[in-house]
Amino acid sequence: MPLSDRERKQLEELESDLAAEDPRLAEELSSGSVGVRFRRSTYVGAVAGMLGIVLLIAGVNTQLIVVGIAGFLLMGIGTYLLFEGHKVGLRRRPELK
Repeated sequence: MPLSDRERKQLEELESDLAAEDPRLAEELSSGSVGVRFRRSTYVGAVAGMLGIVLLIAGVNTQLIVVGIAGFLLMGIGTYLLFEGHKVGLRRRPELK
């Protein structure tokens, strides 16, 4: 369904406001590269973390300490890979006008 003239004008105003407030985000959104943020290590870390949780639960359930420890270590490695390269910190929110 096509946009009306009023809706198109509002959209253009929103785009120009976004470009004025956060030019880096506006450029990233207009380039279409938003979905390319994740690296291979992110996916490997997520899978390793989930497998680590499964191994940890299996180790507790079967009372095999070695399996539980392996699961815990794999979970830790997965978490490291998942958050590797991400800056952790509090961002200051922009004040509303």
